[in-house]
Amino acid sequence: MYYIHKEGRRILLALGFILMVINFLLFYFVPEFSTLRWIVGLSSAVVLTFVMAFFRIPKAKLYMEDDQLIIAPADGKIVAIEEVEETEYFKDKRLQVSIFMSPANVHVNLAPIGGKVKYSQYHPGNYLVAWHPKSSEKNERFTTVIEDDEQEFEVMVRQIAGKVARKITNYLEEGENILQCNELGFIKFGSRVDIFLPIGTDVQVKLKQKVTGGKTILAAKKRS
Repeated sequence: MYYIHKEGRRILLALGFILMVINFLLFYFVPEFSTLRWIVGLSSAVVLTFVMAFFRIPKAKLYMEDDQLIIAPADGKIVAIEEVEETEYFKDKRLQVSIFMSPANVHVNLAPIGGKVKYSQYHPGNYLVAWHPKSSEKNERFTTVIEDDEQEFEVMVRQIAGKVARKITNYLEEGENILQCNELGFIKFGSRVDIFLPIGTDVQVKLKQKVTGGKTILAAKKRS
């Protein structure tokens, strides 16, 4: 069972109203058996169903909780596992794990660990396709760093807008605490989430693996 996320309710109301007006006008001013009426009516149903599916959220939130694990913050497919130079916050080498979220995925973003928000920053930018190697640096993005309760482990989560996604929402502010797998934010209509981990972190996913936010174990805090 699913419900509509709060980020999509106004969009669906506005879209539903616009489609209703269009179909109402066609009903009165276009002949009854016109092909146009059928095409517009069917297209309206498809568009409304697609947008509803995009903003769906599972009602049963059976998310994992384990302070020794890093849980996937989003649904999608692993498109990168690589060592990179992180220049925004850590300013050193980090292990980057990237999750590509297609328009068919649930698009809520979750906290991969619980702890304190150490850094929260929005960056305007371009709209390269989400799987482009430079999208993590060039696209519109929102960066969040969470430090665990033991103050021994920090994780950076970078929400990245893609070619279609043009709106990132982030609910966190620096200094506040968040529980593991609580909502961190939302990205609308296709996107990518990069997770930056300390070098040596025990990554437990593989390239092209499909992951589920709040359920798939991304990595363990222990060093390899």
